[in-house]
Amino acid sequence: MTSSPRHLSLKEILQQFRQGTLRSQDITECAIDCYNEELGAYRDFRADAARQMALLADSAFTCGTDLGPLQGIPVSVKDLYGLAGTDTYAGSPQALPPAFQVEGPVVSTLRRQLAVFTGKSHTVEFAFGGLGVNSHWGTPRNPWDAQTHRVPGGSSCGAGVSLQEGSAWIALGSDTAGSVRLPASMTGSVGLKTSYGRWSLNGIFPLSPTLDTAGMLTRTVADALIGFAAIDPYYQGRVMQLDNEANQTEPAQFVIGTGDPSLWEDCEPGIAEAVEIALKELSQAGIKVVETAAPETEQAIELFMIGSVSGVELKEFLQSELPAWLDTADPVVGSRLKTSSTIDAEEYLRRRRTINNLSARAHALFSEVDVIACPTLPITPPALAEVSDVSGYGPKNVRALRNTVVGNVLGLCGITLPVGLDAAGMPVGLQLLARHGSDARLLAMAYRIEQILGNARERLGAPPLAQAN
Repeated sequence: MTSSPRHLSLKEILQQFRQGTLRSQDITECAIDCYNEELGAYRDFRADAARQMALLADSAFTCGTDLGPLQGIPVSVKDLYGLAGTDTYAGSPQALPPAFQVEGPVVSTLRRQLAVFTGKSHTVEFAFGGLGVNSHWGTPRNPWDAQTHRVPGGSSCGAGVSLQEGSAWIALGSDTAGSVRLPASMTGSVGLKTSYGRWSLNGIFPLSPTLDTAGMLTRTVADALIGFAAIDPYYQGRVMQLDNEANQTEPAQFVIGTGDPSLWEDCEPGIAEAVEIALKELSQAGIKVVETAAPETEQAIELFMIGSVSGVELKEFLQSELPAWLDTADPVVGSRLKTSSTIDAEEYLRRRRTINNLSARAHALFSEVDVIACPTLPITPPALAEVSDVSGYGPKNVRALRNTVVGNVLGLCGITLPVGLDAAGMPVGLQLLARHGSDARLLAMAYRIEQILGNARERLGAPPLAQAN
């Protein structure tokens, strides 16, 4: 091999694998070379295990065995997922009991395809936070700032970093209030939150059964199409079908709504502006962009601001299943758990009923638009020093989650794609929310939007701390 495969798309890699001009061992060694311990993406980076999996994938190709789209592809796994050969900590200081080490359907689907697991990426403890801070293991560094250690977004805090440094092409994450979309936005990646209930949560540490969803991060929407087709139980590896659906989607045929004004308020410098510029470009390309009324959006935000159900559900689960882990909780996690425990059963049930009502009414939001668009988050990724203690963490965390939590409360599917840099030179994401169950349609629209706007590398350039890769 004469050149590095670092910047090959998944489609290019898939084609070259099957043509015999590229091996999984080649891209796996590239991924291992790109691993940067100083960026801190992983709790457990497993180079030797990855090499063995790559050899197995190549042997299968040599024998003419094609087990799926992600055969031989390096994948990082959030440390909430059970993964054979390595423990699950869920961001805590000690390994969880054996029941949490079992692989669920998402991971086992990739294992059957002979994907290459590069290791367990860092998570906020119990996935309970949107900034990516973890005092037990250290907070991964956002590669877009070479001078200041900025947070990478959470709770899937190592996922986006693993993509940007080049140690993975797909990163598995989970999303309860934005935990896939926030780190994707903060690191200039693409993040897909699937519709509630679409992907199995078995084998993933539970934060909130009411709001949890599985998801993934990729470098581009084009890569996300392949990842989705490989994992999604409704597509069962039919990459060509999803690719054809995306390419046959005409931009002039769909409508983008700008959502409730609450999604655009109080954005830090350069964020709303970058998203507005992107929407203007889409409008000039023939996509209809309209203002929409979305009172359910504002109500979902209000519910989050007073405290949704996730903290209550997590606290009860830990008390019942892992009481010893409560005693060692990260201060920023423990303080929020204490606040969550102050509501009684009646108030918890009222909030659950509100979520169900809002979710049922959300269908009407898409009677005249295909997606709702807004900034993925309204703040610049803060410096770690600003949010290391409880007093600094709380306000930033709430603000960061404001726009993404709407998708969870309303039961929608959502995606973020990078569209620019803010005034601080940090990535800005465009969030698109679509009706429950329309995940494939959402991906198709995002794919065409990426073709118009350009992917992250074309539009943003390379992160300063990953340029050498």
